Amino acid sequence: MNAPIAPRSGGSGIQTAATIAVIVIGAVSSTVAYLRSRLAGEGGDEPYHEYRASLGRSILLGLEFLVAADIIATVAIEPTLRSVVVLGGIVLIRTFLSFALEVEIEGRWPWQNARDAPKTHQKKPRPEGDGA
Repeated sequence: MNAPIAPRSGGSGIQTAATIAVIVIGAVSSTVAYLRSRLAGEGGDEPYHEYRASLGRSILLGLEFLVAADIIATVAIEPTLRSVVVLGGIVLIRTFLSFALEVEIEGRWPWQNARDAPKTHQKKPRPEGDGA
């Protein structure tokens, strides 16, 4: 009887479908919000930065679903040292990806205060009388 080598990435079909749905719904809603802001006449970089941040958040949520699915899959089977080590590697990689996405979205390191962060993604005030 061979023990499983590694947890099945993504867990069950339901968990995989939930992950895909989270990312697709997030991407669609992010795109709709971006197009609405552009059609409403918002210019500059702000709609683009909001779009990237929203899209990144949906990808982060999808990654969290995948990590949870891998943990569940490993616990559901008979855990072996090898499957736990592989799970640890998967979790480390996905945690790094989540960390990198979070830095990209927020524009600062998690240990930085918001006031100490570079001012690259701040909302610009709207000029008076712009018709909005």
